[in-house]
Amino acid sequence: MLDTRSQDLRGQTEPAAADLAPTPPKLEVRGLSKSFALQGSSMTVLEDINLQIFPREFVCLVGSSGCGKSTLLNIVAGLINPSTGSVLVDGRPVTGPGSDRGMVFQNYTLYPWLTVSQNIAFGLQLRKMPKAEQRDRIDYYLNVVGLTQFAKSYPKQLSGGMKQRVAIARALANEPAVLLMDEPFGALDAQTKEQMQQFLLELWEQTHVTGLMITHDVEEAIFLSQRVYVMGTSPGRMKREVAIGLPEQRDLETKLSAEFIEIKRQILQSLRE
Repeated sequence: MLDTRSQDLRGQTEPAAADLAPTPPKLEVRGLSKSFALQGSSMTVLEDINLQIFPREFVCLVGSSGCGKSTLLNIVAGLINPSTGSVLVDGRPVTGPGSDRGMVFQNYTLYPWLTVSQNIAFGLQLRKMPKAEQRDRIDYYLNVVGLTQFAKSYPKQLSGGMKQRVAIARALANEPAVLLMDEPFGALDAQTKEQMQQFLLELWEQTHVTGLMITHDVEEAIFLSQRVYVMGTSPGRMKREVAIGLPEQRDLETKLSAEFIEIKRQILQSLRE
């Protein structure tokens, strides 16, 4: 087979030009701003937002309440139109909701009259996926989120953490290009929240789904992501991008490490500035 790489004079292998090409982002936000009409005037909520998320990368967005995090995520989801700028998924402009983006909200949003399996199948049925393929997809994601034995249970029979696992499984079952999460663990007690953080990290290690999650919990953001974007307020804008130089294999002890504490200090300082 012809080797497309060239050999230099020292006998070292030079990468081909194609190998040097940068990986295009899975999700990109370009020059995005959002204003709302308010009593005859205009209020700017987001101003000149730019971010990129690359394939197999999980990124968190942190900021104080009212900085526009949820507004930004809703624009990415296609639920709200930006005033200026654009959102692209795999290079294609977002013009509305689509199956290329899976959304998980804080308040579960499960259908109480449907079983766990039926909730997961909801999007697949809308897409008119063949029944056999639906069953295979449902069984797979039930196993991924550890709820196989609860397939026939109803939401009222589940704990808060289990409900959120179902919501995540439902979003993943459509195999979106990007998973969007809006404070998914904000309504959970501290112990369940830590369990769900560990679950989500293990889920990412298993699936490597590309994800964007917003949270006001700085420790949660550091623990789960490869990069953190820090937002400021009035109007909401990007203040800082922080690379999380922690090992991919993390557990709750990671939060006690010197590296973790130093990253937390940097992010908190950015939020205070």
